[in-house]
Amino acid sequence: MAAYVHDTEFFTRRSAVLAAIIALHVFILWALATGLARKAIEVLAPPIQTDIVQEEKNKAEPPPPPPPEMRKEEVQIPPPDINIAMPEVGPSTTAITARVAEAPKAAPVAKAAVAGTAVGLGKGFPNVDDYYPDASRRLGEEGLTVVDICVGPDGKLTEPPKVGKTSGHERLDQAAVKVASVGSGRFKPATEEGKPVTKCTQLPIRFKLHN
Repeated sequence: MAAYVHDTEFFTRRSAVLAAIIALHVFILWALATGLARKAIEVLAPPIQTDIVQEEKNKAEPPPPPPPEMRKEEVQIPPPDINIAMPEVGPSTTAITARVAEAPKAAPVAKAAVAGTAVGLGKGFPNVDDYYPDASRRLGEEGLTVVDICVGPDGKLTEPPKVGKTSGHERLDQAAVKVASVGSGRFKPATEEGKPVTKCTQLPIRFKLHN
């Protein structure tokens, strides 16, 4: 009984497959006969349109001819006749040329020269009597000593003073040198063109007793 059921199911499946195949073939034949397949192909793939494009060839135009050369005609001009009239030679004459004397140029105005000044004694210069030696006073020694000095623009001595001419008394000469040394910085410097300069000179110092 079981084997019978199995065979029946097998024949039933086989019959269904065979029937489906037969139906498919019938449908295909019918579609070919009615043109349905062609319409389906046209819908799925539209016809390809091709346009023939004609390539236009550009005709190469020949280059224009070169312009004609212009030739310049040379015009020959004959040289002109030049007649030079020579002046007649007459009797020689003496020409008098008047020369105007140039006015002399004015000389440039020279600047007024500023007179120079000599070395002088400034304010606060020491008093000679304050340096009179006591021994010379007691002995009655008097005299004139000339001291050589060099004064700079600042009124100070540029080098130590020294005796240029003695008074005959050494104590008085030493006192004169001391007076000049103490006076350094209290001299009036010499000037040239209004400017102080260094200058060497002689300073006379006199020692005299007062009765």
